[in-house]
Amino acid sequence: MTTVADQIVDTLKAAGVKRIYGIVGDSLNGFTDALRRKGGIDWLHVRHEEVAAFAAAGEAHSTGELAVCAGSCGPGNLHLINGLFDAHRSRVPVLAIAAQIPSAEIGSGYFQETHPQELFRECSGYCELVSSPDQMPRAIEMAIRRAVAERCVSVLVIPGDVALNEISVASAPQPLSLKPRRPIIIPPEDVLDRLATLLNESQRVTLLCGGGVEGAHDEVVALAAALKAPIVHALRGKEHIEWDNPYDVGMTGLIGFSSGYYAMGACDALLMLGTDFPYRQFYPKDARIAQIDIRPESIGRRTSVEEGLIGDVKHTLAALLPKIAEKRDDRHLRASVDHYTEARAALDKLAEGRPGGRLHPQHVVRVLSEMASEDAAFTADVGLPTVWSARYLTMGGKRRLIGSFWHGSMANAMPQAIGIQAAHPGRQVISLSGDGGFTMLMGDLLSLKQLKLPVKIVVFNNNALGFIELEQKSSGFVDFGTGFDNPDFAALAEAVGIKGIRVEDPADIESKIAEALAHDGPVLIDAVVERMELAMPPKVTTEMAKGFTLYMLKAVLNGRGDEVVELAKANLLR
Repeated sequence: MTTVADQIVDTLKAAGVKRIYGIVGDSLNGFTDALRRKGGIDWLHVRHEEVAAFAAAGEAHSTGELAVCAGSCGPGNLHLINGLFDAHRSRVPVLAIAAQIPSAEIGSGYFQETHPQELFRECSGYCELVSSPDQMPRAIEMAIRRAVAERCVSVLVIPGDVALNEISVASAPQPLSLKPRRPIIIPPEDVLDRLATLLNESQRVTLLCGGGVEGAHDEVVALAAALKAPIVHALRGKEHIEWDNPYDVGMTGLIGFSSGYYAMGACDALLMLGTDFPYRQFYPKDARIAQIDIRPESIGRRTSVEEGLIGDVKHTLAALLPKIAEKRDDRHLRASVDHYTEARAALDKLAEGRPGGRLHPQHVVRVLSEMASEDAAFTADVGLPTVWSARYLTMGGKRRLIGSFWHGSMANAMPQAIGIQAAHPGRQVISLSGDGGFTMLMGDLLSLKQLKLPVKIVVFNNNALGFIELEQKSSGFVDFGTGFDNPDFAALAEAVGIKGIRVEDPADIESKIAEALAHDGPVLIDAVVERMELAMPPKVTTEMAKGFTLYMLKAVLNGRGDEVVELAKANLLR
């Protein structure tokens, strides 16, 4: 007879699942034993369930396919929640198997008792308890279908005893129905006509592109050419629209470029394409705004829009383009591109290495970008690694840049790299990790060795929670609680059997990175970088300037004037 656990494994195999990330436990024994007996799906044993969820999210990001993680009852599956929040907010298809205590004990305050079906509700589109074998195989099929079709997280909660129960009537899973193809959605003709009229009437159009322009690069560039419109991208749009794009003027927002802010502020019409860019203060005040998005809930929730179109960007723009009258006046575009050229040059100057001087993180990322393969997949920790990635990694159409860009969790980069590397064994995968994020889940450095995953980890070792420190200073606070007493991370890597490389001198960075990328196993690069780094555009806002002035005054009054001098040496004199 087929058990519930057997049915789950068979259904996952039919859905094309190749691996599951997790940690075994008594309540998961029925499920993991079914995996062992049946074969065909690898169990990737990690050291922390949070890593399992982030790894599944990384795999789903890089493949677009369903990825799976699992945790035992109580604390085991609770550790999944942060990575699942990230996957759900990033709209990638992940299924979590959350084991539960024995069904007869639910509600009794039993050892390790929690209620996962309630706890995971906020970070999932589907979350249900399997309390009877008769719910199978329908429950697992619905969970998979929802995750794939809605690009969300599904959670299946299963008591250990129920997983061992036999199913009276087992049915063979149907692969085609498990993974329905996403439909092509185009707005009605009259709505497209209204948008075309808005754009044709406007003199200075700017496009703002997010992650929803994936697969629509050519259509977006063609629209920009017709409208003579600069293209600004949000962080998640970078990998999809930055390359082969003469209309690109960089990012907007605090970690973006002044040119992106200019292009949006100077327009009289803004077209938002597949973006839910959250920072309202960066939207234009007087422009006409239109938005195209596949998700209706995204339309108009960041700024008021005159036209909101529900549709996928690629096919909606293909239908819109014949209605657009090509503009002749390109003054807005030329001014925006000139501004971008100036801003880009200023940022590139900060990434120049000076032998014998301090090693700057911008220099590290620029060299990595130059030396990495054309299809390298980069992950970036939240904080300063995200800033440097956004500004100094170049995308060429084949590279990926993945991070916790919506949920904003620390410690995401190495776990996501684990999932990407597992799904793409021959691909170059590089984790750009902050020393704070890396040490949060440092135990899973051991997983790279055990799973034989050749991920290259760059740890930006500045002995601080760098971005938090910068936030405190720019807000006028004397930095507090941000310092670390770090070890030699390269020596630590060597101690666990992983190649470690420590870099302190800018003169060594090219050779050390080349050595790391050439190694056929995992490598940890301990990049000892400048701590006093101003991670903001060359022209800071008035509010930030005031904040830094207040910080410097407070620092001097508190006997920390030497830090002000160090800050000046590291940045202002450069």
